[in-house]
Amino acid sequence: MIRRLGFLTLAIFLLLSLLSPNSASAQGGLKILDSWAEAKFPSILSFGLSVSSDVNITDVRLHYSVDRVSFAQVTSEVYIEFAPDTEVLAEWTWDMRKVGGLPPGTTISYWWTAKDESLNIVQTPPLELHFDDTRYSWRSLTEGKLTLYWYQGDEYFVQELMATAQDALSRLERDTGAHLRRPSRMYIYATAQELRGAMIYPQEWTGGVAFTSYGVIAIGIEPDNLSWGKKAMTHELTHLVVSQMTLNPYNDLPVWLDEGLAMYSEGVLGVQFATYLAMAVNEGSLFSVRSLASPFSAEAEKAVLSYAQSYSLVSFLVSSYGQEKMLKLLNTFEQGSTYDGALEKVYGFDMDGLDSLWQEYLREQFQSASKEKASFEPTGALATLVLID
Repeated sequence: MIRRLGFLTLAIFLLLSLLSPNSASAQGGLKILDSWAEAKFPSILSFGLSVSSDVNITDVRLHYSVDRVSFAQVTSEVYIEFAPDTEVLAEWTWDMRKVGGLPPGTTISYWWTAKDESLNIVQTPPLELHFDDTRYSWRSLTEGKLTLYWYQGDEYFVQELMATAQDALSRLERDTGAHLRRPSRMYIYATAQELRGAMIYPQEWTGGVAFTSYGVIAIGIEPDNLSWGKKAMTHELTHLVVSQMTLNPYNDLPVWLDEGLAMYSEGVLGVQFATYLAMAVNEGSLFSVRSLASPFSAEAEKAVLSYAQSYSLVSFLVSSYGQEKMLKLLNTFEQGSTYDGALEKVYGFDMDGLDSLWQEYLREQFQSASKEKASFEPTGALATLVLID
């Protein structure tokens, strides 16, 4: 009885092996001769397959998937056009210049299938291709869930950046409850220009970018400009954390909350932003919270004020209502809530209500500070603000 069961098990295993779509062994006369892939960062991924049969080959397809956070497992399929023949060389080029780029370090899984006119089918085993920026000799440093990659600058340079990143993560979790949920990578280019060389059609002012669904940040930080680099890195890292905390298929965050959290994580509000905020309060020209839920203006002065107000709004919510409610707000947005719905559920007011409470809070701070008739550096929404009488 034991022998019969063993023979039956072996027979089933052999049958499944023959039917398995992952087998690259020859089916009939159909066989894979060679397959290859080549990456030319940042613009080109090339794939190739050589296949033969004793009858005409009628169908060859490339299948691939990109490693990124999504709400469904997506596999793309490329149908290769060719004249049926007993031997086929199939090639396909993924030109990022036509569809947009991928961040450095992206993993692509791919495999080929081929079929001949006798309906034999063969498939290559899945392989992985890493879309690395091989133009530079990268070194790495890992702490917790964050890995920094850099190629220019000494150990002090990267240790300072890592310490800043870890401090920012700790402060963000302390004040808002937000934290990295998944391992993340940061590629530190030596200059903003070299960063832009790693992107497809970047804006000329781009200095850093967070590829949130890939868990990747790319940023240009010159070793002799650490002060700017630390703030910029903290800003983009916060976007990445907030995205991991709130990603859902239904709704995005209001822009004021996303950008406000990033500005808040940087620390004290910069003088330029604080000055524009003071002017707007004095002139009664603050933007409404509801208008700040949409993308900010491309006009420089309006954009600066929008960022300053966003910082002030987050500071108001954290200082007035605490960490637990901010974390609850992020968790509510993760469920796909509307902007007004999330605020009402957590705080009991919508965006218009927030606007009234925040502006009243802001005016009170100004009235109190105006009595001193001097520049001051308080905590909260008006940090580093120079008063304008």
